[in-house]
Amino acid sequence: MKQNRKRLSKPAGWILFICALGLFCVQIGYLFVNAKYQAEYIDDRLFYIINIACALCLALAIWFLLEINKAVKLVTLCVIILFIVSSGGLLVKSNQEVNHITSLSPDWKHVLSIKENVESGDAIYYRSYYGILARPKERLHNQIDGEVKVEWLANDIAVLTYKTENQTVQQFIATYGDRGGGLAYYYVGAEIHGRWQSDDIEVESNTEGITVTENGTTDSFQWDDIVQFGTLAVVLMKNNEAAWTLSLNEDFDVHSAANTAPTGTISLYKATLEKNKPYTLTYRLHNEGIDHMKWMWQKLV
Repeated sequence: MKQNRKRLSKPAGWILFICALGLFCVQIGYLFVNAKYQAEYIDDRLFYIINIACALCLALAIWFLLEINKAVKLVTLCVIILFIVSSGGLLVKSNQEVNHITSLSPDWKHVLSIKENVESGDAIYYRSYYGILARPKERLHNQIDGEVKVEWLANDIAVLTYKTENQTVQQFIATYGDRGGGLAYYYVGAEIHGRWQSDDIEVESNTEGITVTENGTTDSFQWDDIVQFGTLAVVLMKNNEAAWTLSLNEDFDVHSAANTAPTGTISLYKATLEKNKPYTLTYRLHNEGIDHMKWMWQKLV
């Protein structure tokens, strides 16, 4: 039994040592990239977690590999444990200074990262570019106060719903894709001109704005009250408060030809902190001839 343990301890020790060395190189690389390109971890806590993981791997590697007396091993391990404890303390302190809102997309390709400075209340959206690294992209217009909710409407559309210090509900949308091949900027409202419907809700986009009909009640939103995020979604505002998010689903196809009706579906998501799911709507033609001509005219103007 002892011989088997010794035989296994060496490979395990070397594997752990290589892991520790790899994590150390990751940290050195991060410090270089951070200084030169102002890139940060998508979550600041990762820096301390990687430090702790590196120290643990090193401690176990020393235990398995070095043929030294127990006293020296004990001193070495105590030093490493002290480093782990201090890193844990810094992790707790960092968490008290910065509130992290982090969410991974359903396909694991994108990360929503928002860092809120607890003291100033400033919340900054970070765009991930290099896997676990991100750069600051924009500041949220309103300060977050209390509860937040994140919903992915598609693999490349994340909606943050939150309350502000004025107790109004707001929505911020992070987008990571495009429905037009990335060749040109386009307006979501123009692309969804026409009538869209699901079983219990209807949306209509026309030259005056967008209307939403839910359970027989219609809300109208003029274009000045519609805020676009990227090229995938808009937020419909009412009395300076978010009411709905409209987004283009992954099956939506942006057409360059004005005489082509929309294909694919869109999502409508209510701005509420209560648990809810988005509606999926499809394009609808009432009277095929009249409605199609009307759609063409709206697209042209």
